[in-house]
Amino acid sequence: MESAVTAKKKWWAGGYSPFNVSYGKLMMWYFLMSDAFTFGALLISYGTVRFSNTSWPDPNEVFHSFPLMGEAHMPLVFVSLMTFILIMSSVTMVLAVHAGKFMDKKQVVKWLSLTIVGGIAFLSCQAWEWTHLHHQGAWWGSNPFVNIDGTGPLNSNFTDFFFTITGFHGLHVTSGVILNIIVLINVLKGTYEHRGHYEMVEKVGLYWHFVDLVWVFVFTCFYLL
Repeated sequence: MESAVTAKKKWWAGGYSPFNVSYGKLMMWYFLMSDAFTFGALLISYGTVRFSNTSWPDPNEVFHSFPLMGEAHMPLVFVSLMTFILIMSSVTMVLAVHAGKFMDKKQVVKWLSLTIVGGIAFLSCQAWEWTHLHHQGAWWGSNPFVNIDGTGPLNSNFTDFFFTITGFHGLHVTSGVILNIIVLINVLKGTYEHRGHYEMVEKVGLYWHFVDLVWVFVFTCFYLL
């Protein structure tokens, strides 16, 4: 009993977190959990509608274009490039966080800058994809694509879900890029050097990795199934 009381005093009397994690990181985890539920609900709704319909557009026919390649038939090549860019940006974020743990300002600036470039590149690719699909007649409420069984478009469920979910994810990437830019500015100003730690880089890194992970599920649901 005495040891339990002592342990309680150790954790609470001194103001330490019982989870051995900072308040900011704990709140970030709470936010990511709630956001995961939102994405989960959207993707489950999509899956329910997708597999309750026998006719659905073939991803190989919908996503076969590539910038500056005219009418070349290159199924899923462009979205694979998008995915590679986002995954590499997650790698550079890991390196930025690692450099922050060693208080290496120069390396944090380098890797965080590359992460921002990767995020902007991904958003640029997504903007091109949306524009291209829109030129083909695809938008909310409009589905021009022939189904995989050869029948004509029966409804706009595919395009409604596609633009809603990828748009929601794109909004998260945009937010992540903005947060990374703000953190980069603070790094350059020496804010975290003054604080004695780069925990903010780690917290933003958690958000960025979450965005990358969500894209894996979005990629699987829309481009592969």
